[in-house]
This record gives sequence, C-alpha cells and structure tokens, in this order.
Amino acid sequence: MIDIVVSDHSPSTPELKRLDTGDLGAPWGGISSLQLGLTAIWSQARARGHGLDDVVAWMASGPAALAGLARTGRIAVGADADFCVFVPDDTCVVDPARLHHRHPVTPYRGRALLGAVRGTWLRGRPVDLDESRGELLVRE
Repeated sequence: MIDIVVSDHSPSTPELKRLDTGDLGAPWGGISSLQLGLTAIWSQARARGHGLDDVVAWMASGPAALAGLARTGRIAVGADADFCVFVPDDTCVVDPARLHHRHPVTPYRGRALLGAVRGTWLRGRPVDLDESRGELLVRE
C-alpha cells in the first residue's frame, strides 16, 4: 500500500549526472522531474488500476497531513486553493527542450506519459512561470 509520493527534485547540471565514469555512486542523485511528477505517477497508477483520488491522496493530502500543513493538500473552505486543472486522458511525449527546468535532464526523454496539466493555481491565483512567488509553510 502506498501512503505518500514525494519528490526530491534534483536540478543538477548535466555534467554532474554523467554515468560514463564507471562509478555508479558518483553521479548526483535524484532527477529533474518536478514538472513531470504528476503525469509520471498518473501514468503508472492508472496502468495499475488506481484512480485520480488515489493520486491526490498520495501527492497532495497525504504529504500535507504528514508535514502538519492544515492549509494545503485539499480543496476546502479556508484552505490555500492550491490546485491544477488536469486532463487525465491526454498523452504527451516528453521533450526536454519543452521543460521549464533550469537543467532539463530527464530519464523520461521520448517517453509517452498519460495526463496533462492545463493550468496551476497557487493560493487561488494562476501560476505565471516567469513570476517567482511563494511562502515558507510551517506546521500549524
């Protein structure tokens, strides 16, 4: 049983990801996949018979509850209104050139993933990728 799914988004340079040194412990761990997290998880969850309600529990409400963040991880009166519009039946082929990561290194290159995020809102406002905003969340 899965309780939560979280990311250790690792935006290292391509040079730090090199695997041709012969030392599998040398490359920087993790992957740059923050933008692909939902579609990657949804692709595999759906293939295994899970629904969007499971993915929401794993990736939103579960991690928020574990971290003690009562204002996020759910859509409810008084919550932060952080959400995305997700089209579960769309597919996309991952093209690193279209990623918004500083270093678009991805193991998903050329792979078809299921689902598409059409928009994201942070505290009720649409996210603009050219605008940096946010706040440190603390346990309540």
